[in-house]
Amino acid sequence: MTDETIHNFIQEIIDTDLANGKHQAIQTRFPPEPNGYLHIGHAKSICLNFGLAAQFGGKCNLRFDDTNPEKEEETYMHAIKEDISWLGYQWDALCFASDYFETLYQLAVQLIEAGLAYVDNQTTEAIRLGRGSLTEPGAESPYRERSVDENLAHFKKMRDGEYADGDAVLRAKIDMQSPNMNMRDPVIYRVRRAHHFRTGNHWCIYPLYDFTHGLSDMIEGVTHSLCTLEFEDHRPLYDWFIRVLNTPCQPRQIEFARLQLEYTVLSKRRLIQLVEKGHVDGWDDPRMPTIAGMRRRGVPPQVIRDFCHKIGITKKDATIEMEFFDGLLRDTLNSHAPRRMAVINPITVTLINYPEETVENLTIANHPQNAEMGTRQIPFSKHLYIEREDFKETANNKFKRLVLGGEVRLRGAYVIRCEQIIFDEKTGEPIELLCHYDSDTLGKNPADGRKVKGVIHWVSKPHAIDACVIEYDRLFTEPNPMKSEHFTDVINANSKRIIDTAKLEPALADAPIGLTYQFERIGYFTYDAEKLNGQRRFNQTISLREGG
Repeated sequence: MTDETIHNFIQEIIDTDLANGKHQAIQTRFPPEPNGYLHIGHAKSICLNFGLAAQFGGKCNLRFDDTNPEKEEETYMHAIKEDISWLGYQWDALCFASDYFETLYQLAVQLIEAGLAYVDNQTTEAIRLGRGSLTEPGAESPYRERSVDENLAHFKKMRDGEYADGDAVLRAKIDMQSPNMNMRDPVIYRVRRAHHFRTGNHWCIYPLYDFTHGLSDMIEGVTHSLCTLEFEDHRPLYDWFIRVLNTPCQPRQIEFARLQLEYTVLSKRRLIQLVEKGHVDGWDDPRMPTIAGMRRRGVPPQVIRDFCHKIGITKKDATIEMEFFDGLLRDTLNSHAPRRMAVINPITVTLINYPEETVENLTIANHPQNAEMGTRQIPFSKHLYIEREDFKETANNKFKRLVLGGEVRLRGAYVIRCEQIIFDEKTGEPIELLCHYDSDTLGKNPADGRKVKGVIHWVSKPHAIDACVIEYDRLFTEPNPMKSEHFTDVINANSKRIIDTAKLEPALADAPIGLTYQFERIGYFTYDAEKLNGQRRFNQTISLREGG
């Protein structure tokens, strides 16, 4: 898998660093927390980090930031690895922040020995109040001037489990007057008695993100640490740890604008709410902006990579219109998705002049513009299904499908004329159409020169496969759900529609899981591994056209 060359301000920085000899090789990393599934916003960072490493012949690590055991699970770790591999990338090393717990502890000890860290026994609330505000300076902790020996002893007591959760923290000793709140003696270690999915109960103290992240970069030899803009105010702290610990590797943090996409929420905390409150059917629900959800919906990985490449990398926040993503998706599927026929809302057609026992195998192209995709055989018989919406008892001249007394061509087959309607005795609804077929119109126009403009799809009734088709709409009714009082207030109640009446052509019996097809004249659908109501399940990827 190769992507287009990346051109952006980060690439220019790397070019300069290599040209002036600052680095001989490039090392990046993708550092997810294993506390949820990845979403389309993470894909932007994945494509950037792995893409730049490949472009410059460098390396990119996958490093799990697993420092918060209360929210992390092994299940999430496996899902993240699967997503990255599915997108087409392979990490050079699989790393975990927990691999560095002992090293990080020793680095914290170095800070204490240098007089740059202290153990604070204030309550969490007192520490919060003492940090001040954007307009008021912070207040120094009464424990700030403890001696080095006292701090070393108290930090060891924290590690040995002699403090209860919340009774002590380790803080970096920087500047309580700093205009940057992140520099006001930030907490870098806290006591947490929680089982860690990798280290078990070995540790009862855990480092915080700002301390762990930059030093993990240093340990791994990362040259360019790429973060989204919310970490820009954290960069001075990132640099401070690297500088005062005089680390041999001096990674550089560079920030870029995060991805914002219409009709979605890309906050892991809010995505968790959607899952836990039952608004969706799990992390891989096709309505979710998670990579797993998009994969289950049938979005090809190349579409996500192309999308991330085309929106670019900048320092300016911008919201991307959903139509842009949908356009890329439709263009790709139009070129690559094989065609099949499926009738979603069927009505029976009986060809009264077609032999009862006869079955013809008609040859139809798998893709009308791509002969390399080959052909398939479709059975044609006396009894067929067509879409109920493709028939009207009476209609105006704009309706180009089947009407009573009118003709239409069946896709890849014959011209038929509707002669009679059979109605349900109870409901009065049409349930069967009695039609004549013109035996001389297979693959050609009527011999007498009459024009038949309409073409509809069909499925042979005795050969049809029963299936459930799920049509999806956007999960939210508003482009920016966060503008409402609560984002769940604008969840689209009609975002999922289950149709259990679908009849599919028999070629779909062997559909591979995850392969996306164009159901002719309907939309794009993907075969799902999970059955619904005991039947095959096809998830709608996208409609044929915008608004469809």
